Amino acid sequence: MDTENRITPSSLLLQMGASPADNREGIKTALPWKSKLGGAQTKAIFQYQQFLDSISASHELFGPFAVAASMQSTFIRSVLIDPIKAHARIAVRSGREPDMYRDMNGWIYKNYSRLLYYLCSYFITDGKFNRDTAHRVATTEVGHQKLKEFAQMEHNYNALGMTRLKAMKEMLKCMLVVITETTLADAELPYMKKNADGTDAMTMEEYLTENRFRMECLYKANAFDPKEYSERVTRGKIGFSPYEIVRGSKMHNARLRHYLLPKGIEANGKVLYLSTPLINKPELFDLAEGKSVVEGMLKEGYTIYMVDYGDCGPDDTLLGLDYYGKTVQDRYLELIKKKNPGADIFVMGYCMGGTLMLPYLARRAEERKARGGKMDVTRIALMASPVKFDDEDSGHGPMRSFISQHYDPYIMRELFGSVNIPPQVIDFGMNEIQPGVHYTVLSGFYSRAIYSHAIEDSAPFLFWLTHGTKFPAQAHQDWIQKFFLGNQLVKGAYCLPSTNPDLDGKPVNMDALRAAGVCIFDYRGLRDPIAPAGSCVASQLCGQKQDGNVLVTRGGLNRTFEKNIGHIFVVSKQLLAEYLQIVSDFLRGESCADVDEK
Repeated sequence: MDTENRITPSSLLLQMGASPADNREGIKTALPWKSKLGGAQTKAIFQYQQFLDSISASHELFGPFAVAASMQSTFIRSVLIDPIKAHARIAVRSGREPDMYRDMNGWIYKNYSRLLYYLCSYFITDGKFNRDTAHRVATTEVGHQKLKEFAQMEHNYNALGMTRLKAMKEMLKCMLVVITETTLADAELPYMKKNADGTDAMTMEEYLTENRFRMECLYKANAFDPKEYSERVTRGKIGFSPYEIVRGSKMHNARLRHYLLPKGIEANGKVLYLSTPLINKPELFDLAEGKSVVEGMLKEGYTIYMVDYGDCGPDDTLLGLDYYGKTVQDRYLELIKKKNPGADIFVMGYCMGGTLMLPYLARRAEERKARGGKMDVTRIALMASPVKFDDEDSGHGPMRSFISQHYDPYIMRELFGSVNIPPQVIDFGMNEIQPGVHYTVLSGFYSRAIYSHAIEDSAPFLFWLTHGTKFPAQAHQDWIQKFFLGNQLVKGAYCLPSTNPDLDGKPVNMDALRAAGVCIFDYRGLRDPIAPAGSCVASQLCGQKQDGNVLVTRGGLNRTFEKNIGHIFVVSKQLLAEYLQIVSDFLRGESCADVDEK
């Protein structure tokens, strides 16, 4: 090989020039600065138009100024606001980004990944990396030409910091090192394994061998773009366990699923009702074989039902948390009880799904006590379900600050209307509390590509992660104002409707859970930024408990399990197996003792 004329990866990267993909600023998170600037400008326009409307509505007070304000408001609405609203709603209906800068970034991700695949194809022969081809290319001018399109996309990127494009750029750097068989100058090698002291744990030849294999794996699966890969592999369908929709459960777009017991498994006579979040596909409980809460609990003989809220439409826009957190649950538990008379009913909720079930069960306990009946649901298992939202030890301070600065219910209603709140808006907020999450997800995916079945096994989760559902507009407003900003559950101010006039519209008494003998199981993660451990404290605040019940407890007491994990732990077969074992132990436990009848 002509080493003297060999093109080095550093020289090629230098010719591309510095770009947002390099993060030379050392920013620790993704900074979508154009989106934030555009969002601030849009917010200012809407607020100014709202101000003009308030003036024009006060003719007696402002006189001729009101007429001028009305004319100006009409002009701004027709020239600026109506086109903005039309663009946002059309984008959401078509499944695209309503933010034009993020939409442009999405185009860049798709085409950058295609270029990575195209570049890789030059050096893959019969599924194997061809070093002879790489040697020829690395000693000619051809290599210079292949990076122009990469550079053009990088310089048109609309974000800075730890972004998804940075992870793609690292894959490009790795490819250049493998092709030229030359290390980077003054830079860490992507995917280089490290010793505990930070030194390299591989020789250069070991590194090249492993990354040739990484390129082969990603090329074979055509998986440089995980979103597109997950769509192609799953064909838009995820979930492992068969189910049927319970007749009579259709409520707007919500359905009640009944999962079927596998052959050879006998029912244990107990019912488990799974409560899912409103913003995600319910398959979080049933991603794939070995990564399914449903599969694991079916093997224990539980009769399993799960609420599926579907993807909300125009008719769901005005439905608030009263509907999703009370009306739907009343109806579904009624159906479950009719189909399983006399069976013990337990509840399991993930994230928001668990949060909403707590006040519902407290109100249910109040209602049943008022009728002279006993509580019929006595155990609830919570998975990363936040209940405390404050600026202190809950861990929600940063998100509350972000919401306070940027959230405006008037603008949300005006901007999205009956198309409801798109998942892209939620994703934008999630970036604020998960620094660099888009970078770490993609970088981790590329890094694990060398392991057996790692790419294939990740497809269901990647599809779930990148294909959220819309959030009903009124329910979203309720969630933000009553939970995140109002912290009403902890303050004892959260209200729910009731068929009992003495309870209807009144604050829920969360102590009713303890009085009714409801046991609470909390499973929370120390590395969970979405539901921080400090916010997942239901088992400490309400339900059958004793003072200081913070650690794992046994018998009839509440249980709190705290582990060094993140929010979506069910994608790990090991962590899920551990969870299923301890939650099964909780559900099999004896009834809570020493119930307070006050």
